[in-house]
Amino acid sequence: MQGFRDQFGHLQCGVYGVGGTVGPLIATSLVRRGLHWSIFYIIPLAIATLCLPGSGWAFWGYERIPLSTQQQSRKNYISKPTLFGNIFIFAYQGAEVAISGWVVSFLVSYRGGDLTKVGYVTAGFWGGITFGRFLLSYVSSMIGERIFVFAITAGTLVLQLLVWFVPSVIGNSIAIGNSIAVALAGVLLGPIYPAATGILVRLIPKQMQVSSFSFIAGVGSSGGAFVPFLTGLLAQHAGTWVLHPICISLFVAMEVSWFLLSEKHKSTE
Repeated sequence: MQGFRDQFGHLQCGVYGVGGTVGPLIATSLVRRGLHWSIFYIIPLAIATLCLPGSGWAFWGYERIPLSTQQQSRKNYISKPTLFGNIFIFAYQGAEVAISGWVVSFLVSYRGGDLTKVGYVTAGFWGGITFGRFLLSYVSSMIGERIFVFAITAGTLVLQLLVWFVPSVIGNSIAIGNSIAVALAGVLLGPIYPAATGILVRLIPKQMQVSSFSFIAGVGSSGGAFVPFLTGLLAQHAGTWVLHPICISLFVAMEVSWFLLSEKHKSTE
């Protein structure tokens, strides 16, 4: 049963990456055809409208959580796995969305990229995430999530430094060089979320998992909103290069919180 849950989690996260890959391709295609970029939002609005009835049907008979369980949930929020899980996922989703949203602006401003072409870099990033989640997630279960996440987070940090300081990774082609570096960063970032979830499932007691994972997911989503906003705020005054030190700081925070989070898991293995 545990193996099935792990495989389903990998599949779910991989499908999320597929959407992240297809979206930028569609948006870039619209821009190249002379359409205003805001037209793109009609597509996710239509998809969300179609999904709404299905979501209502799926949870129609879901039982309401008893009040006593809700009160107990508040205590779960201050448990060690939940607290450090919040920090880790906040930093992870913040870096993920910030890179996706701002790397194109950085390439246009500091690498002389063509807006109609570098938009595909974002698709490459999400394609890397999808590839990593479908394939590398299984590697993490073989060598252990703890060491795996340490290693790939460090690798992502190195690739972030390459994009920041090296104009081109291959030859003189900015498009090819930066696309490969950003896509590789996506490959390494991809399996982190499923691997972290695997550790958290083992650390958080079963009766606490619904409330704790809901809280962690909520805090993580706020990271995906706050960090890109902060990046944009600072970019107005200093330039879009601020994306890189922000993401590097988040990767360091991920390493520290992961050490504190998975330390207990290591002692119980």
